[in-house]
Amino acid sequence: MKIIHTSDWHLGQEFYSYDRTEEHESFLCQLRNIVEEEQPDALVISGDIYHNATPSNTVMRLFSDHLDRIRQACPSMLIVVIAGNHDSASRLEISSTIWAHLNVHIIGRIERNQEGEIDFRRHIVPIKDKGYIVALPHVFPQNYPLLEENTPREEHQTVFLQAMDKQVKDINTEKKPIVVVAHMAISGSDTEGHDLVRGNMDFVDADKLNIDFDYLALGHIHCPQNIKGSPARYCGTPIPVSFDENYPHSISIVTLSDSNKTPHIRTIEVNNPWPLKTIPKEALPFEEAIELLHGLSHDEKCYIRLHVQIDHHAPANAMEQAHLATKGKAARFCCFKWEQKEHKTNGERQVLDVEQIKQLNPIEVAILYYREKCGEDMNEKMQEMLQEIIQEIEQTNN
Repeated sequence: MKIIHTSDWHLGQEFYSYDRTEEHESFLCQLRNIVEEEQPDALVISGDIYHNATPSNTVMRLFSDHLDRIRQACPSMLIVVIAGNHDSASRLEISSTIWAHLNVHIIGRIERNQEGEIDFRRHIVPIKDKGYIVALPHVFPQNYPLLEENTPREEHQTVFLQAMDKQVKDINTEKKPIVVVAHMAISGSDTEGHDLVRGNMDFVDADKLNIDFDYLALGHIHCPQNIKGSPARYCGTPIPVSFDENYPHSISIVTLSDSNKTPHIRTIEVNNPWPLKTIPKEALPFEEAIELLHGLSHDEKCYIRLHVQIDHHAPANAMEQAHLATKGKAARFCCFKWEQKEHKTNGERQVLDVEQIKQLNPIEVAILYYREKCGEDMNEKMQEMLQEIIQEIEQTNN
């Protein structure tokens, strides 16, 4: 049984006000060609199809048009799509009934049937006679539906997955391979490129998922990686969502068999026509860094983050100078990565401009404020408490 695993497309993302349609179309065309070449039994898309919950009609059409072309490249292939935390479950499922006739299963949420019971069978999709896919759309751990009276909220996910596992075992009497498709954060994962304060991540231990699987096709974390000690993998983003996603981007090809259910995994790298570049690698003074922009080739396609070292604060017209330096060039200037030559903590106030503040997360802002007001660094326990509060606020807002 061969599976193509991809996730976190983030269609519709505007990158520093630049439209990324060309990049997304390039990836989707590459995926179609890979499907045509590989002829898999199934394609799984592990959430975050869209970058936000209200994609435009143009972006939704981009998804549907290309998904159908991908399907036509291997008509016998099963396709399973789940919602991620960036997706609107109802919007993603809006055409799911029609797609189901084309062997495309879109699972955006957990639903109850007319009797008020969880419709577990909706989440269990057979792959011909070769195995099963279990589709688990994104749900915050404490928001899983209540199955048993008086179950503490923090145990809702555990009880739900136990019930799902029982349903799978009842169906899979021949013990065929099981692929679970999920959008969640697993403890111990490499979160390079993520802002964990604003990333809406609740980490779950892989050994506490309470559901048996032969491969766990994960989405949510953008860095491609296998999970140590578990047949689980994040395939990662096909194109980078931020400058900090400084690693190869790919899709995963996974092969399983009845005799050897240990997944064999290989990757195919995705070519991005608009790479993200931070230049130079080591920060330079502002004037020297601007000269690098002047020296860029006129036809080189890339997004640029300029790495600049400053003594106190940035020049007032820094953005204007950067845009003038790239005027008429294909390169798209986005922002600065500021690096202080020397941080002043001995009672002298550290002055930050707007662009520098944008580089900070709320915890970092709080640390700077505390240092200025109290004359000492915030201790780790207080930082942990602040992060817990921020995560609770994020979850409430969602």
